[in-house]
Amino acid sequence: MNTTTASPALIVGRRGLLARRDLFDWVFAALIVAGAGFAFSRYGASMDGYEKGILVFAVPALIALGWFWKPVRVLSLGVGAASLLAIQLYLQHTDGFGADLAAADKVFLLKYALSSQSAILWMSVLVFMSTLFYGLGFLAKAGGASVAEHIGTRLAWGAVFMALLGTMVRWFESHQIAPDIGHIPVSNLYEVFVLFSWMTTLFYLYYEDRFKTRALGAYVMLAVSGAVSFLLWYTVAREAHEIQPLVPALQSWWMKIHVPANFVGYGTFALSAMVALAYLLKTASQRALYIGLLAVPAGLVALILVFRFALPELPADTLAGMDGWARKMTGVLVFFIAAVALRKPLTARLPALEQLDDLMYKAIALGFAFFTIATILGAFWAAEAWGGYWSWDPKETWALIVWLNYAAWLHMRLMKGLRGAVSAWWALVGLVVTTFAFLGVNMFLSGLHSYGTL
Repeated sequence: MNTTTASPALIVGRRGLLARRDLFDWVFAALIVAGAGFAFSRYGASMDGYEKGILVFAVPALIALGWFWKPVRVLSLGVGAASLLAIQLYLQHTDGFGADLAAADKVFLLKYALSSQSAILWMSVLVFMSTLFYGLGFLAKAGGASVAEHIGTRLAWGAVFMALLGTMVRWFESHQIAPDIGHIPVSNLYEVFVLFSWMTTLFYLYYEDRFKTRALGAYVMLAVSGAVSFLLWYTVAREAHEIQPLVPALQSWWMKIHVPANFVGYGTFALSAMVALAYLLKTASQRALYIGLLAVPAGLVALILVFRFALPELPADTLAGMDGWARKMTGVLVFFIAAVALRKPLTARLPALEQLDDLMYKAIALGFAFFTIATILGAFWAAEAWGGYWSWDPKETWALIVWLNYAAWLHMRLMKGLRGAVSAWWALVGLVVTTFAFLGVNMFLSGLHSYGTL
């Protein structure tokens, strides 16, 4: 009789994986299981079958992530404890339906730290401070640079913590408004900019730990600071922090997996572009940098001004918006000029070119995988919501353009050995394409996906 047994190496590998777990690993796993059990007992009646499946899948996924990358354990437990504290403070003040959200303006901890809006504002402050300290590392001497960048890392972790706390509490807050209002906070531009900010920062922190360098922090956190700046402007201009009911098309469980998968792609594409910028500042000629980096913002400013003065009959709000974007692009232009002028201190402590190239590739490869998954999930969602898998809606069309752009980049790298400045310029242009797909479609085009107006 034939018997099949596992190889000794496989058995040793399995035993080694479990043997390497310390006490805190098992305590972490137990706490995650207990937390999921509490969530199921408390909120299981409000979940459908798909949501229960997501909760069950999330338990081993989070445990594995915490075992693989230890900082996630502290982050997860800290966010969970702070979220439960915020919920408990809310539940001490009730109205006719549930927790009274007016407590956010009355209870000290909620008002200044634990309500969703307070936590997200703290996230914004910490992102800016992290960017500043990472940037100070370029100007300080060796010892001072290490201290400044270390502070930048701690502040970045704090920003991720407050963003996740704000997201979890906002999720709870949405369920306290009315029976049909509650939803995962990934449904509009305000919420997804928070998602983009913490996800991009977290990916950077992983690669910072993996590659043992903090010299890229200022580059990547600058992109996150740009997203946070837009978030704050959008909050003031549109009062976007107010929780709104979902439109019918968004009332689907597909949203819970499609949107986060999409933003893994967006976050890693942004990370790869900022690494590409560092690569180019380190290697490209002064002339190539001025032509390549200044052409896009200068061209956009010129184009906006042409339309602005050639079409004076446009609505006043449209003209005001064009003026605003002309100022923003002028700011980008000034930033690139300063970056090229200061390229020597900005690149003095960067990792080797091979390491930058490898990081750029790993970020794009990961983002492409998740963006592909998100696109497929989006097609299934579209079939459920609108009766067809693909309708060539502007958002769908530009998502396809983004996918083709990075598919071509990966093909040229894997099949043709694409390396160096060409791949870096391509990755940087890819961020422009991705930004238009993410934000520009909502600004300039209309369609079935126009949920976040500007």
